[in-house]
Parts: sequence; structure tokens; C-alpha cells
Amino acid sequence: MAKRNPERRMSLGGHLRELRSRLYWSALFIGLAAIGGWFLFEPVFHVLQQPFKDLATNNGISATINFGSITSSFDVRMQVSLFLGIIIASPFWLYNLWAYISPALDIRTKRISRTFVAIASPLFLTGCYLAWILIPTFVKSLLGFTPTDSSAIISANDYILFILRILIVFGIALVLPAVLVLLNYLGVMTAKSILKGWRIAVFLSALVSAIATPVSDPMSMLLLAVPLIALYFVAAGISVLMDRRKSKKTVTQDAS
Repeated sequence: MAKRNPERRMSLGGHLRELRSRLYWSALFIGLAAIGGWFLFEPVFHVLQQPFKDLATNNGISATINFGSITSSFDVRMQVSLFLGIIIASPFWLYNLWAYISPALDIRTKRISRTFVAIASPLFLTGCYLAWILIPTFVKSLLGFTPTDSSAIISANDYILFILRILIVFGIALVLPAVLVLLNYLGVMTAKSILKGWRIAVFLSALVSAIATPVSDPMSMLLLAVPLIALYFVAAGISVLMDRRKSKKTVTQDAS
């Protein structure tokens, strides 16, 4: 195909067929990984509910995780299996996403995008780890609203969705500053525009932290807001260096 079409241009129909193919293979890999996640459900569910169990035991809270309907245990297993499938198959669907986008990018852009993926992955895992540390605080604070002489019977489906939502939100939140660096490299945003919006960035960091942390504890919000703000200014600093390098290169080319 490269010999017949050296400029690697593709019609709209070709783009749609390529997108359909990439989505098909991504869904296939996620589905296969979810099958493996099905068999990993028991140990993973044990880990996910451990903070709840520890709090109920150590703090004398009368609380149990309940499967309230015939299908709830199946629903929970499906949700956890699909979540595990997305995580396990991430190299495959990220590859297919990359393979769909990469023909439109030059070699240097491909290189910086690979670097972005390499940086974004540990940032995402760091966000998930930070959320995991805070989950016992969230659970304890929320269960603290249970009236005296009452028992908290928590739906397993609600509890698992609560945990997975927090993990994903925290993970994505820490990846956002890396997106700024990539946008700067691609010329969509300048370092000046990034720094100019620092007040909005601080406000959005506080807002995301407030939404992501389901309790009113200010320390929990700060544990997410402070890294977000710090990473924002790190991204701005990297963008400043990249813009200076671009400027020097432009001056050198004009002089020659």
C-alpha cells in the first residue's frame, strides 16, 4: 500500500474501515483479557474489600457488604472482570490506538508520543496508588454517618463501582499535566498560554479534587490537589524549555 500511495493518504471510507478494524482488535483483546480477569475475580475482590473489612473490624463498625439480588454477584464479577480486562489488555488497545494515529504523524512526533505514553503510564498507576491509600479514609468517613445502633449493609455493586471510580479518576487526573506537554510539543499550546492560565489550573485542580474525594476531609482533597498543581507547573516548566529550544532552532535556520 505504501508503494501505491507514497504520501500515505487515505479516503474517508478507508479511515472508517481502519478505525473499525482497530476497534475490533481492541475489543477482542479486552474481551480475552476479561476472560482471564474472570478467573482472577476472587483474589482481586478480596483485595478491593479489604479496607472495608479492616475498618469494620478495627473500629467496631457494624457494616457488611451485601449481594442484594440474585444477579448482583454476577454483575459485580462482570464489572471487575471487564475492569481487569481493560488494564491487562492496555498494551494491545494502546498499540491499536497508536497504529491508527501514527500514519498522520512525523517521526519526531511519534518519538515524543511514545515518551508521553511511557510517562503517562506510571503517572496513572501513581494516581491509582494514591487513591488506594485514601480509600480507607473515604470509607471510614462515609460509614461514620451511620446512626448509632444501626448497621450499614452496603451493596457489593455500589461498593465496587465506588472503588473503581475513585481509582480511575485519580489515575486520569495525574495524567492530565502530561497531556499539556504533548499539546505544547504539537504546537497547540504555548508555554506562555499554559502559564497564563495558572489561576484556572489551580481552581480546576481544587474542583477535580473535591469531586474525586467523596468526603469533606480537607486533607484528602489536598493529597490530590497538591500533586496536580505541582505537576501542572512542572509541565509548564518543561513547555518553557521546549519553546526556547524551538525559538533557538528557528533563529539558527533563519540565520543560515
